[in-house]
Amino acid sequence: MSGGGGSSSVRRPVAAARSRSGPEPDARRAAAAAAAAARRRGRGDHGPLRLMEVSPRNLLLLGTASVALLAVAFVVYTGVWQGKADGEVETPLRRVVRSVTPLDAPRMMDLPQFQGDHKESLYWGTYRPNVYLGIRARTPLSLIAGLMWIGAKNGQYFLRHVCQDSDELSTYGWTDHNGRDYGRQELVDHGLLLTTSFLKEKGEGSGYGGDWAVRLNAKTDGPSLSEDQESTTHLFFYIADEAGNSITMDSHIPSSRGHVLLASGSREEIGDWKVYLRSEDNLEIHRAGFKSISMHNLSDLVQQALATNAMQSGNLNLPDMAEDSSNVIVYQVSMKRSAEVDIVFLSGAASENPMIEERINRLTGPVLNTRLESKQKDFEKRYGQIFNVNNKINPKELSVGVAALSNLLGGIGYFYGQSKIALPKGFTQKNGDKYIPYWPAALYTAVPSRSFFPRGFLWDEGFHQLVIWRWDVHISMDIIGHWLDLINADGWIPREQILGAEALSKVPEEFVLQYPSNGNPPTLFLALRDLASGIHANQFSDEESEKISTFLKRAYVRLNSWFQWFNSTQTGKYEGTFYWHGRDSMATRELNPKTLTSGLDDYPRASHPNDEECHVDLRCWMLLATNCMCSIAEFLKTDSSLEKDYYKMSNQLSDFGILNKMHLDDKTGAYFDYGNHTEKVRLRWYEVRENDVMRRELLRETLQPPQLQLVPHVGYVSMFPFMMGAIPPESWVLEKQLDLISNSSILWTDYGLRSLSRTSSIYMKRNTEHDPPYWRGAIWINMNYMILSGLHHYAHEDGPYKDRAKELYDELRSNLIRNIVKNFHETGFFWENYDQKNKGKGKGARSFTGWTSLVVLIMGESYPTLHR
Repeated sequence: MSGGGGSSSVRRPVAAARSRSGPEPDARRAAAAAAAAARRRGRGDHGPLRLMEVSPRNLLLLGTASVALLAVAFVVYTGVWQGKADGEVETPLRRVVRSVTPLDAPRMMDLPQFQGDHKESLYWGTYRPNVYLGIRARTPLSLIAGLMWIGAKNGQYFLRHVCQDSDELSTYGWTDHNGRDYGRQELVDHGLLLTTSFLKEKGEGSGYGGDWAVRLNAKTDGPSLSEDQESTTHLFFYIADEAGNSITMDSHIPSSRGHVLLASGSREEIGDWKVYLRSEDNLEIHRAGFKSISMHNLSDLVQQALATNAMQSGNLNLPDMAEDSSNVIVYQVSMKRSAEVDIVFLSGAASENPMIEERINRLTGPVLNTRLESKQKDFEKRYGQIFNVNNKINPKELSVGVAALSNLLGGIGYFYGQSKIALPKGFTQKNGDKYIPYWPAALYTAVPSRSFFPRGFLWDEGFHQLVIWRWDVHISMDIIGHWLDLINADGWIPREQILGAEALSKVPEEFVLQYPSNGNPPTLFLALRDLASGIHANQFSDEESEKISTFLKRAYVRLNSWFQWFNSTQTGKYEGTFYWHGRDSMATRELNPKTLTSGLDDYPRASHPNDEECHVDLRCWMLLATNCMCSIAEFLKTDSSLEKDYYKMSNQLSDFGILNKMHLDDKTGAYFDYGNHTEKVRLRWYEVRENDVMRRELLRETLQPPQLQLVPHVGYVSMFPFMMGAIPPESWVLEKQLDLISNSSILWTDYGLRSLSRTSSIYMKRNTEHDPPYWRGAIWINMNYMILSGLHHYAHEDGPYKDRAKELYDELRSNLIRNIVKNFHETGFFWENYDQKNKGKGKGARSFTGWTSLVVLIMGESYPTLHR
């Protein structure tokens, strides 16, 4: 383990006065515009319903871990891919093998606390956040269920299924969701108001995982609809078996009243199962059965069947036919104006089971009404108790906080598959692939956005868990445990998890590969330090404390490996310094080469990347990590040489003098990165000849040679020592930090703190012809939350600036809450970031709960522990 703090030999000149993922630097310009647009809109868009053929793609089933490891061995010993030269192959191949080898340590998810009742209680859930309503089990090849419906836009019919902004729903999202057995969602699609409710229970007679019910309540607003749509609303409920097991479709067309059997089948883990429908309204029901292993293309199957039948019969109905050995059953429920439909899934439902009738009645009709109302009241009461919002916010704000938590919990998904790990530059497999698969793995995770980013993101997850552990610490540990089980033999975690066909279908090819040299902010330490500190402060029950203790004890080995990866791969040239590796030192088309690994993408760093760089934000993340490891070591009462190294490094990274020597600009009192930098860069158009054709290209021009210096851009990166509480409360530097925060020409707005100062030369500048500013002025809630946390900390620390910190804290908190609440009530959504120029208007990805759900903690004034 390398040493910690700075060295007396370090010298520096005096300073002058989401994209969330992306291709490696050598990606070609030709793909940039299309890739950026594709990333923003996602994949899986449905076209209008037309009379045409749709051919679903077939994907191979996932292999087992042992097969994957055998494949790696085969690669190593037979040379399946080709390198530049024979002499260059050995080391890269060895690196690649390690990159797809699991860490040799006990798995987190094998802990007893994640087995038994806990595992069964979370078996079923709304774990398919990329679709408007999707249910699956936490098992690799599951039964899945979901909802589609026909919506109208611009005189055309469209099949709604996958969450996407192009559908132009007025709003959709969970108004209530407890993360376990209850959720309620409202969707408004032009003239259609659709409410979906989910309830799960384990009762007498149930099989493994219990039973669940979905209530669909559809209402139409006549004046907003076309004449044809006003007469009929078409809903499609489906159940499918990812393993390919056949499903029996009921042999007769169901009647429109009472409960009727829709489908049945059998699974080893849950036994026989049956799905019933019950409604007191007049319904017309049609159905279809398909044989398919392409679960991410189910909407294509339905669309094709509707189109084919429409050509033959003139009716927009499913054909009431099934393919042999169908493993996908779809029921079309058509209704006049409005209707309420209950659909019940029963596990362990053998035909001779005498409890069937009673179990159906408990999950349908008036009994279901009562139970849903009770669940809603319990959820709201518990929300108030946990987040302590009484007398802190008004009812209008309370409803937004409840929605934020609900959408975060309702956005938890379960994924299974293999990441694609990039081969070293210059290597390809003989089949042309430039990647090797990670081992098959599961991930239980909260997603940032159901429409734009319906998959796991490492640096987002730490912020998610700050909210989730306070709501349900057992779910939080389960999620963190899944992430820690993804650590490889080197201690690396792929920062973006694209597991399985459904997740892959939403990601353009250019953004799929993961690079083992690239890190991401280790934000999981934020939540882990809270858990360790919470035990010391007796915040948990005895049972919870015991399970957290067991969890942290096993996690320690994995966390150490993760920390050591950072400490060995992201270190700087000088002792105790760090920088985000992976920037393109040869960039010619970017105004400022991006730092995707930092999570802050296009935030301006040194203009000319090299190994002299020192990034102040990564230094602070490492301080957080060392403090967390020390907290866990204290709790576990370990006292080995490893723990002594952590204490030493924590003390060195906490050294205020060394921090200031490396990163403080004495004149402004701001903290900056250090690197090879010049402010005299610009983008300008050049005439370029290519294949005897002249074209214009926007390229970077450097007007003044760079030199080693502080990088004078005030913004979120400058505030990291403040966020982490690394500045002594009596220091003059703290006063300067408060000046920077409160200055409306720098960071302050009435809607939150902007990401980059208006005085920066790169403020709101495009990075390329196709890349608009992202972290160059917009207001981001995760960083505002961390700065607010710093203000809260200093408002409670004795010192000359205590009162001013409290004043700024109150005003910033009020601004953030007011703006998020205003946007939610005006648009129906939470947003990725907020526009500091346009009155705080939401921008970027909408339906972005993710870290915007931190508004829940802002309302409740709940912040992470800043010190061990």
